[in-house]
Amino acid sequence: MSAAEGLDEIALLRSGQTLMSPLGALTNKELVQVLASKGVTSFALELIPRITRAQSMDILSSQANLAGYKAVLLAANNFGRIFPQMMTPGGTLAPARAFIMGVGVAGLQAIATARRLGAIVTATDVRPATKEQVQSLGAKFVAVEDEEFKAAETSGGYAKEMSAEYRAKQAALVAEHIAKQDIVVTTALIPGRKAPVLVTEDMVKTMKPGSVVVDMAVEQGGNCPLSEFGRIVEKYGVKIVGPANLPGELATDSSALFSRNLLNFITPMVDKETKALKINLDDEVVKGTLVTQGGQIVHPSLSQT
Repeated sequence: MSAAEGLDEIALLRSGQTLMSPLGALTNKELVQVLASKGVTSFALELIPRITRAQSMDILSSQANLAGYKAVLLAANNFGRIFPQMMTPGGTLAPARAFIMGVGVAGLQAIATARRLGAIVTATDVRPATKEQVQSLGAKFVAVEDEEFKAAETSGGYAKEMSAEYRAKQAALVAEHIAKQDIVVTTALIPGRKAPVLVTEDMVKTMKPGSVVVDMAVEQGGNCPLSEFGRIVEKYGVKIVGPANLPGELATDSSALFSRNLLNFITPMVDKETKALKINLDDEVVKGTLVTQGGQIVHPSLSQT
């Protein structure tokens, strides 16, 4: 929604209009202020609460699911070997080893896809509930499982930011593990914050030549400091992929899922008799996503800043 993309769509908006879109509201404060000043009622769809009723509206989950799948295919395309073990008359080819960092929706789909392709898959996350999910997909869970780890999840299902002490212990474990991996896919994001660094430059140096890192968090600063947005770079013999828009590479499916999410979001707000938009400010989904209304910034996470 910027003039840099060829059309300043913000300039086309007028007071009284309603905008429902991914806004990056927690980090794009300038956009939110402009929407408020123009009198636009705006909903940030990335803020849809993670409650059962809103699962069919969750654009982050639907797009992350596709992104996790595509990330592994990108890794496979940039890897100079096959994923599965293959026994041939000329000898046996060993399976690739894939390590998925962050076991949200994208990470789970990445695990499942890498497993389907025949890789030996391991995964890590700071949320204890993910261990069983990882194992259910046939992968091995890798984490420092201390007392802090057991309490490392918010009520909304997101990962908490861990202490420096825990991060150091986890980094040591991961560093040892990464040195043995062929594929690393990183997916870790913290809402409204810069992506945490998971794969350091020193870790990349220990990886085998020809290995591949796919940094799915590159748009928010990246889980690897060597990744570059929208580019594939090679550092220390390792290919580092910084995909700009993974769901966009599966445009038909991502559009179909997004449009269904949006329909499910709008439908409860449409008055059955008048067919007009009727915003219920007491509704949990509305309260979680409504960012600007009546010329004001109304979302609790933004109105105090």
